[in-house]
Amino acid sequence: MNQKRAKCKLCRRANKKLFLKGERCSLAKCAMIKKPYAPGQHAKKAPMLTEFGRQLAQKQIFKWTYDLNEKQFRKYYEEVSHKEGNFGDLLIAKLEGRLDNIVYRLGFAASRREARQLVGHGFFTVNGKKVSVPSFNVKVGDEISFKESKEKKAYMELLKVRLEKKSENFPVWLEMNPKELKGKVLTLPGRAEVDPGANAQAVTEFYSR
Repeated sequence: MNQKRAKCKLCRRANKKLFLKGERCSLAKCAMIKKPYAPGQHAKKAPMLTEFGRQLAQKQIFKWTYDLNEKQFRKYYEEVSHKEGNFGDLLIAKLEGRLDNIVYRLGFAASRREARQLVGHGFFTVNGKKVSVPSFNVKVGDEISFKESKEKKAYMELLKVRLEKKSENFPVWLEMNPKELKGKVLTLPGRAEVDPGANAQAVTEFYSR
């Protein structure tokens, strides 16, 4: 992740699972199960947040969930805030439309961090063309698949096993072909399809100060 703090501490700080470590987050060893409170000496005491603190906390959850630094997230906020429509729906569609997120949602990677690494190493194509930029903006109708030269990698065998466990549990806004390891974006989601666990309105309030 871009954040230097340990991933598990970010989940504990957010007081929710952000699934930053992939499959480990579903196991009993998950820090949110063993230590379901914020890190720090006095963490077991519920903090009294100011309005600023509340807004900051909501913004951080978005950042941590999608593995973004402040500059990246601020850019998305500014792009979305100038568009017509519901801010929350537009923000989620923008974040979910990143190629690394689509790769993660399709089950090609166990976490967004892993998805970012795979995209950066040139594992994927979009509509038949190689794309190695994790922030690439995927559009409705785009098809995502593995580059042919990567299909013989050992990772692919592990992936097939993972997808068998995942079964048909794919987002309704994506079309997935597990046998051919190809996916297609049917539509970009809003808050009705994706719950980020954070309040988008608080993000607007934070940057509007």
